[in-house]
Amino acid sequence: MTMAERLNIEGLRYAQAVAETRSFSAAARAYGVTQPALSNGIAKLEERLGERLFDRSPRGVTPTAFGTRILPLIERAIASLDTVAAEARRLTEPGDQKIRMGVSPLIGPQLVARSFSAVRELPTPRDLVLREANMQDLRDGLRAGQLDIILIPAVTSMPRFEHRIIDVEPVVVVGPTAEDGSSLELTQAGEEQFILVPDACGLTTFTTQLFQANDVPLRTYPGEAASYRVLEEWAGLGLGSAMLPQSRLTSPTVPRRSLLNEGREVQISFEAVWTPESALREDLTLLAQALGASSKP
Repeated sequence: MTMAERLNIEGLRYAQAVAETRSFSAAARAYGVTQPALSNGIAKLEERLGERLFDRSPRGVTPTAFGTRILPLIERAIASLDTVAAEARRLTEPGDQKIRMGVSPLIGPQLVARSFSAVRELPTPRDLVLREANMQDLRDGLRAGQLDIILIPAVTSMPRFEHRIIDVEPVVVVGPTAEDGSSLELTQAGEEQFILVPDACGLTTFTTQLFQANDVPLRTYPGEAASYRVLEEWAGLGLGSAMLPQSRLTSPTVPRRSLLNEGREVQISFEAVWTPESALREDLTLLAQALGASSKP
């Protein structure tokens, strides 16, 4: 049995996830496995390859010199396998007129409605089949060819895919001290306690990146809401404050504060992501362009 035959695809995917996130714990959360299981999968891969791929230190995870050479090859190998699966699926569905779109739970209904309008206006009108899922499931579905395009918060890197920003919207803060028309500076937000959700829909990633990028401490409630939909309810109970895209409030009358950074409105961006090798790439590009154009005032 050759080395290539002994390589485990799961181990390759784990290594790719660590390379993308620069964190064993974040990669394990993304794949829904325990950190020991992911570490064991990578250790077996490193044993078969003959060298370590990563160095771990208090500063984080970095590729070794060996890993720097091998990890791009792993990414290309996984991309090739995913392309084979996607093309095989496409060839076994001749004449299929569907565009399979994955959406994050944070994507608002107006953007979904614009998507249905946009696919009807393509040169070849198509049906739109929606799937709502967490970020990792959407990325995996796109890589495996199970989805043609995904709409997600622009908070993670997917370097071999096409990206286009299709919408931005204000971020608001709800909580026991919220009053309509008031605002909260990000530096002041560091003094509040925020309720977070599992790092699945992209909201927690956005929140932590925002605070870290501006050197503002993020104080968090010791518990965790099951989904962003629970945040507003818990904030109303006085458990803490919560950040949400404005469109995800349950009602336009919910008291909220605008979140500002040095006087400028904090916004969250959403992007369309698709593979350039897709048989539908021309239509997907036109769809993303239409969504981006329709978001402008």
